[in-house]
Amino acid sequence: MLNLTSKQRAYLKSMAHDITPIFQVGKNGVTPDLTTGIDEALEAREIIKISVLQNCMMQPQEICQTLSERTKSTPVQIIGKRIVLYRPHKTNPKITLPKA
Repeated sequence: MLNLTSKQRAYLKSMAHDITPIFQVGKNGVTPDLTTGIDEALEAREIIKISVLQNCMMQPQEICQTLSERTKSTPVQIIGKRIVLYRPHKTNPKITLPKA
């Protein structure tokens, strides 16, 4: 997990603004299949947005913490029922963060 500066976090938030959520967490919560899918999406995209459905029993903060630990990603923001996660590609990062 990265320690992002406020400038880097603001940059990632601005990138995430136009992204549509590609995963939904529902009544089953954080399942192994969901975690695998998010891990693969982070590998391909580096930044993703996740939507938490109304029928989910877990709080978005819990979901974010669980997913970031399991996928070794960095939480960018949680707004209402939306979560944004970031993980740079290991060998060929597409997103260049601003310097601190």
